Amino acid sequence: MDKKARYITTTIPYVNASPHIGFALEVVQADALARFWRLMGHDVFFNTGADEHGQKIWEKAQEGGEDTQAYVDRYAEELAQLKETLNLSNDNFIRTTNPEHKKAAQELWKRCEETGDIYKKKYKGLYCVGCEKFLTERDLENGKCPLHPSKEPVELEEENYFFRLSKYQKELLEYLSRKDVIIPPHRLQEAKLFVEADLEDASISREREKLPWGVPVPGDESQVMYVWFDALTNYISTLGWPNDADGNYKKFWEDGETLQVAGKDMIRFQSILWQAMLISAGLANTDKIFYHGFINSGGQRMSKSLGNVISPFEMVEKYGTDATRYMLLRHVHPVDDSDVTWEKMDEWYTAHLVNGLGNLTARVMKLCEDNLEEPINEPGKLGDEDVARDMEDFSFNGAIDVVFALGSALDERITKEEPYKIVKEDLEQGREILKACASELWNIGRLLEPFMPETSEKILRAVKENKKPENLFPRLTETSQDES
Repeated sequence: MDKKARYITTTIPYVNASPHIGFALEVVQADALARFWRLMGHDVFFNTGADEHGQKIWEKAQEGGEDTQAYVDRYAEELAQLKETLNLSNDNFIRTTNPEHKKAAQELWKRCEETGDIYKKKYKGLYCVGCEKFLTERDLENGKCPLHPSKEPVELEEENYFFRLSKYQKELLEYLSRKDVIIPPHRLQEAKLFVEADLEDASISREREKLPWGVPVPGDESQVMYVWFDALTNYISTLGWPNDADGNYKKFWEDGETLQVAGKDMIRFQSILWQAMLISAGLANTDKIFYHGFINSGGQRMSKSLGNVISPFEMVEKYGTDATRYMLLRHVHPVDDSDVTWEKMDEWYTAHLVNGLGNLTARVMKLCEDNLEEPINEPGKLGDEDVARDMEDFSFNGAIDVVFALGSALDERITKEEPYKIVKEDLEQGREILKACASELWNIGRLLEPFMPETSEKILRAVKENKKPENLFPRLTETSQDES
């Protein structure tokens, strides 16, 4: 594998509510990739952040009688806490209220305007505050936005600036014809179908009088940027564009390999509007965008009204950071929708971690501690190619399956060869078996690093010190199970 500069970014969620499990999935997927690439020797820049403008944020602050900046500061801090809570390795946390980001958004606007792709006109249409976008007839289901069926679309009539998205149908189709530009393939087909239909120019501003919270439009203080035009710019402003004082934009965006991670409902923004904006401004397009599915609970989409929302903070409090990462990466499908409940997570945690990896580690290291005079010298390496293949295919669950299959094989070896009996009859022969078992356990710990970094470190340390560690995964108490 050639060493290269690799850039990876998640979307940046709105700061109108506490982070949910769906975004936790996204940042953990991106983090696993970033960690894996670093292990492979690549130079990686990993970005995440907070989207702090838009109508629904401003309305939420007004409803609570709170200063808007204070409101976004509070929720942005919650998002930033995910770095510690989920043990993320991101290099930057970009905020769209950052002055440098605002300058970058205005510079991108100017470049699109210089190309002749921004114009002003009066417009009347239905607006979904939840999505922060105008709805076309083909967007509607029973007269409402399908993603926010409980909210009535708002009819707006304003004079706004528009971006000539319709101009870039040919260029977008050429972009979408590149190899692996969208993963998985069926999301690529969605993007192509949308572009092949009649592309409409996109509204990219709002009247400041009606929405005072946003980035000012260059040269027109009566308008603020549409939240998506502003927010999408974060993918390059985080690298220091346009000044690029540290050279990160050139290194990672222009000369490196770029990957965006997003939910399946983001295709129109990430793979169409954003790519057209980049083309208009004369900038390089994103090399690849990976779209994950949604997480449902009990067969229904998560919502506060149904009481089935799962918080990543609550997951970590109950199971721990690495167990939370494990469940999101192995038991949530990488690209399709998955169903997650507290009952299912209790089962996964107990069966695979407490009774599986945890017991295996304790079993091997207790035998080694009691019977080996010193730690092993030459740990083995197995499964690297299989894990690498799955990671490059975004098969996070497949990669972890490889590692846990090695654990199952090691468990079977101990059961079959019975080193705990052999050491009593032939100490040297028993020690050779235990050294091989310790080597296999070390290899399992090494391969777990991108997915469960703390567990990986504990296993490697135990093998290097030839000492049984504390329980990796404590059993769930009856109280914690009842709470779920």
